Amino acid sequence: MSQVVKRALVILAQGFEEVEAITPVDYLRRAEIEVITAALDKDRLVTGSRGIPVMADTTLKSLAEEKKFSPSHWDAVILPGGLPGSNNLAASNEVTNFIIAMAGDDKWVCAICAAPALVLGPLDLLTGRKFTCYPGLEEKVKGANWQEDRVIIDINPAPKKSGIITSRGAGTAGEFAAAIISSLLNDAKGKEIAEKVLLKF
Repeated sequence: MSQVVKRALVILAQGFEEVEAITPVDYLRRAEIEVITAALDKDRLVTGSRGIPVMADTTLKSLAEEKKFSPSHWDAVILPGGLPGSNNLAASNEVTNFIIAMAGDDKWVCAICAAPALVLGPLDLLTGRKFTCYPGLEEKVKGANWQEDRVIIDINPAPKKSGIITSRGAGTAGEFAAAIISSLLNDAKGKEIAEKVLLKF
């Protein structure tokens, strides 16, 4: 019996942190998870916070036209940090509505660096939950339990099988990606990919 393919959507906004986006894409694809990068704007070419241009697989507009911009099509959404990338994600109603819908539909919501505080925080998705983010930005989040861990997996109460995964920054992108793999598939697969790329996990 073949394994059900898991699908993850990485949303790229102008000014995203390149390492925090490309590392999860790379690691998840190694784990045979279907990963699609989608540009927030109309142009598929998105420039990161370090000036590196990245050609996204598609755009959010195209996904919407294909009726694929809905939680039913995805198992996880991944939000890179970076500035002004995180602010651009937070300013998009279509992105924030999608994130809220994913959280409400028992799907994984994954954010790193500035994104947990600047994108998830204002949506009240971190209220009462454990999370981490880039140092100092935790002060912008009220009613949540910030921790210094490099990656936090806060699982939803049973019987749900999803949750929120947060991480601290570019230097923790590998661990962030491995945690997403472990959550979407299993711990063994997460450790397998970590070992193949020589990541201490």
